[in-house]
Amino acid sequence: QVQLVESGGGLVQSGGSLRLSCVASGSILRVNDMGWYRQAPGKQRELVATITRGGSTVYADSVKGRFTISRDNAKNTVYLQMNSLKAEETGVYYCKAFVNFGDRWGQGTQVTVSS
Repeated sequence: QVQLVESGGGLVQSGGSLRLSCVASGSILRVNDMGWYRQAPGKQRELVATITRGGSTVYADSVKGRFTISRDNAKNTVYLQMNSLKAEETGVYYCKAFVNFGDRWGQGTQVTVSS
């Protein structure tokens, strides 16, 4: 079994920062693309950022210049540094990773940005 476990969410004031982490564990042969998605209350889940095993990144336009995705392949871990957070970015942040032969999702971590 493969598990993705996110951490680092919490309550922060508008303009503040948080760093999310997601660790893949279990019977892992290889972890390829990893990414972060978020779902605000009443809205669909949306892409925040992705990173390939080689380090190529893609960001949603709304977070460019404020968020940074990175990974540690040796630890099967992906990070999301979030700066200058906005109230509308409140939601559940999910980690996704292509592990072995398919996509896996974490359970999510709540991020609440107070205005």
